[in-house]
Amino acid sequence: MKAFLVESYSEGGLRAADVPEPTVGPRDVLVQVRGASINPLDKMVRNGEFKQLLKYRLPFILGHDVSGVVTEVGADVRGFQVGDEVYSRPRDLRIGTFAEFIAIDEDDVALKPRSLSFEEAAAVPLVALASWQLLVDLAHVEPGQKVLVHAGAGGLGSTVIQVAKYLGAYVATTVSTGDVEKARLLGADEVIDYIKQDFAEILAGYDVVLDSLGGANLEKSLTVLRSGGLAISVVGPPDSSFARQLGRPILAPVMALLSLKIRWKAKKLKVRYSFFFMKADGARLAELAALYDNGTLRPVLDRTFPFDQTLEAMAYVEQGHAKGKIVVKH
Repeated sequence: MKAFLVESYSEGGLRAADVPEPTVGPRDVLVQVRGASINPLDKMVRNGEFKQLLKYRLPFILGHDVSGVVTEVGADVRGFQVGDEVYSRPRDLRIGTFAEFIAIDEDDVALKPRSLSFEEAAAVPLVALASWQLLVDLAHVEPGQKVLVHAGAGGLGSTVIQVAKYLGAYVATTVSTGDVEKARLLGADEVIDYIKQDFAEILAGYDVVLDSLGGANLEKSLTVLRSGGLAISVVGPPDSSFARQLGRPILAPVMALLSLKIRWKAKKLKVRYSFFFMKADGARLAELAALYDNGTLRPVLDRTFPFDQTLEAMAYVEQGHAKGKIVVKH
């Protein structure tokens, strides 16, 4: 089958190749890929930013989101059958959605939302799971709390806005001038045009900030939190909980050292900092599918590319101008 392999940890390390179809284990479902979306995480993994923690054996197939049709099930699979239309964010060390087929543990798979096309469904798993896990499982957002979402026009930010509103939060977001109206339509209560305005001069007393930009933006985000508030970053620096999540507790002291500066600044301001890295969860995807089908949530796509243009799709995402998710389709 055709696939896109990471041959080396570098910007030019991804290439097209012909590889054998995956072997189906007893708990696996084999999915014929109909759509796969591009995430910033793909770039980070390709460049080797997590190579000390995620021990992939080069070469490996890249890709973290998928929608498609089940073509084979393992001997122990009970929840799926051939012909099911599904979507998934496969677990770490078993990724590989930039391919014609992928074998996925059934615990990571769910029936795709009926109301969504394969392209739309491929845009959903990672950002939907991440939004739920960071707002509900990590931040414990409650109705009436104030949430700031940076980059609200992007694939993750646009989904976090929707989930935060579903949870009853008051939501502010930062976007460029051309995306102000889009952010309002997604449900944001307050929209900051970061080209014309400084969010730190306008906002205060927030319970949670989601940062997907890092650096100076993350540090400034600490200042808009109430005492005890939580800043969550999806781009780092990682903290000790990340090492434990990946089953590498021996690296927890190293992770703690990497995040020492931002945690020290947070402590000075009497707020908290946490790095977030989402986890595969097919059962949660099944629940989220209902929210897409009833219209509570909707996918936000920028554009699609044919599968053979996956490298071009990656380059488009890396330019940083995508207004929503980028999907490669078969």
